[in-house]
Amino acid sequence: MDQKVPDKRGHIATLGQIGLQQFAPYLMNRIMGRYNATLREDLRKHDLTTAQVRTLAVLSVSDGLPISALGVYTVIEQSTLSRTLDALEAQGLVRRELGETDSRVRKVFLTDDGRAEFARAWPWMHASFERMFDGVGAEEYSALVATLQKMLRNIRKHDF
Repeated sequence: MDQKVPDKRGHIATLGQIGLQQFAPYLMNRIMGRYNATLREDLRKHDLTTAQVRTLAVLSVSDGLPISALGVYTVIEQSTLSRTLDALEAQGLVRRELGETDSRVRKVFLTDDGRAEFARAWPWMHASFERMFDGVGAEEYSALVATLQKMLRNIRKHDF
């Protein structure tokens, strides 16, 4: 059964016909829900929130992002991101600067302490990642990443 294409009568498959265990959005939600719950437990022990570590993670790869782009990459709502940045700035882990050409744009940068804090958190994140992909071969992983990138391009609203 092709889940995407209507049959000859113009009917699309129902969720019951597809089944939860064959419905990719359901599986992705379950996987990320479990990954985030495990990560949240590990981070709580070290006085970090998921939003904080996501922000540090993104900035460790793409430092100096405008706040709007940071919200897209971290998948954090604007109000939560604002509170997260306030907390990280108060801890000396990030700094916000006005844009060079547009003073309405604020860019966020990791401080040296922020980089060190993320380096401390990375082993827990990586261990969760490794557990999640236990038994998945390199070819399977590459195919999954390629498929996810295609899916992201299909649904993306932003150029980044």
